[in-house]
Amino acid sequence: MLPEKIWDKISELYGSQSASAITASLERLLERYQTLQNSSVPDFLTERDVMLITYADSLHQPGREPLKSLSQFCRNRLDNLVNIVHILPFFPYSSDDGFSVIDYRQVNPHHGDWPHIKRINQYVDLCFDLVINHASTSSHYFKAFLADAPEYRNFFIEMDEHADTASVVRPRTSPLLHCYSASGKDKWCWTTFSQDQADLNFQNPAVLLEMLDILLFYVSQGARIIRLDAIAYLWKQLGTSCVHLPQCHLLVQLIRVILDEVAPHTLLLSETNFPHEDNISYFGDGSNEAQMVYNFPMPPLVLFSIASGNAAHLTRWARSIKPVSQRTTFLNFTASHDGIGVRPAASLLSPEEFQSLIRRTTDHGGQVSYKNDNNGQPIPYELNINYFDALNDPGNPEPDEDLQIDRFLLSQSIALVFLGIPAIYIHSLVGSRNWTDGPVQTGRARSINRERLELDLIEQQLHDPLSRRGKIFHRYARMISLRRQQRAFHPCAPQQILDLGPEIFALARTAPDRSETIIALHNVTGQTQQLTLDTSLLESQPQGKLTDLITDTSLSASDSGLYQLSIKPYRFAWLRGERSNRRN
Repeated sequence: MLPEKIWDKISELYGSQSASAITASLERLLERYQTLQNSSVPDFLTERDVMLITYADSLHQPGREPLKSLSQFCRNRLDNLVNIVHILPFFPYSSDDGFSVIDYRQVNPHHGDWPHIKRINQYVDLCFDLVINHASTSSHYFKAFLADAPEYRNFFIEMDEHADTASVVRPRTSPLLHCYSASGKDKWCWTTFSQDQADLNFQNPAVLLEMLDILLFYVSQGARIIRLDAIAYLWKQLGTSCVHLPQCHLLVQLIRVILDEVAPHTLLLSETNFPHEDNISYFGDGSNEAQMVYNFPMPPLVLFSIASGNAAHLTRWARSIKPVSQRTTFLNFTASHDGIGVRPAASLLSPEEFQSLIRRTTDHGGQVSYKNDNNGQPIPYELNINYFDALNDPGNPEPDEDLQIDRFLLSQSIALVFLGIPAIYIHSLVGSRNWTDGPVQTGRARSINRERLELDLIEQQLHDPLSRRGKIFHRYARMISLRRQQRAFHPCAPQQILDLGPEIFALARTAPDRSETIIALHNVTGQTQQLTLDTSLLESQPQGKLTDLITDTSLSASDSGLYQLSIKPYRFAWLRGERSNRRN
């Protein structure tokens, strides 16, 4: 018998008259997945959780399936560093580097097969994408829809070509509707992202049941985390913005209650590249929607802080980030396969400051992707550039490469210490730069940060302590290892943002059991900063000496109880103090 709350949500979405048939089909579906519960997997996250983001074929070797190369990399390089790997869509696809899925249940044969996925799962937990908003126009779903097969007749959203869609929020500048022909008949279909990606029609319960089947299939194949791709666009209703609609949230809630019933160890990650309030709405009430959301303003704000030498905006935004519940947290990142989304930062920076990021991107060899505003005018949506090169100009390199590495690792430290868990893009971990040939070869701006790397060559470079990749990887690896040992970096550990001036981004994290407090100080400028630290201002005060985990040195307070320290350009300190007590 299904829980009553499942019936309630289905009734609210599809009406009480249809609910009986839908829930009966859902009950039969869930019976097939009753064995999914896995008591050996923790039901939430800890300070030891660190995610790597990678494509199935980001690493390759001649004559070998890329998933085997990824498995080798996980085994040899990620042990005690990364315990969750987000493998971006690894299914047969027709475009968009995997996000135009042809077959949701198969592994792309160019990458490997399901046993290869299972092998990676022996070393790390896995995150899979549920590309839930749209499917490839080469999928059997869309082909059957065009052929007017009865079971697929309403699988996609067919519209009048003259329908008024002016109020629809768009993430692209391409047309919302595209025409497809079959059997001498034209069909105009809703295409949020591209002509090759037709939006699924969730007003048809058959679509819901099919996607739920795929979701549970992924869990059965080892997914601990399900990333809900483009979830905000899921429900369409003309006359509205068609984003964040109540029905969309009901669908997320339905997915959550089903997973809680069948596979409670599985976590949901919502992918909603929108301003903060819209983004965190996918936490629901803290218990009924996604357990994780991306901190989308972080990448552009960290970039701006280091580029300008002024962390005031980052500090102001960080103060707004509060824990929602003990069962939710943020995913913190600087770089990803999608570049640096800038819309969440547009309201946090002045127009001139915002434009400075656009200019910096093009000056540093990157490109800018656009979307249409409500008036149909293109506005910057995403910076397509490698994060290292966004911080460091590849066309005008500094004589001291170590200063560039310091600047980059400073940015990564902010994501490692912030409230939540860190997600690291593989090109950041191994110190990649712009792949300038990528957009030329593919015609897609995002390719600049999606280079396929030859694993054997990467291993040689990582072994070389004097190479850029080697320097970045080994310092980064040490930072990750230190982070995973500190209870103060538990994803639900309290966070206090400190104001030590615009030159410093500072925060304090306190372990849930109050056993330790870590004060993280980041010098975002090119000058050495002299600081006076007054720990009496902390909500949880460390006692005695502070130990800088990064340099393994101790710092003693003066007779007045203040700590004096100096932080070099683009360097940071993680100061740990033990036996902290709650301030009255």
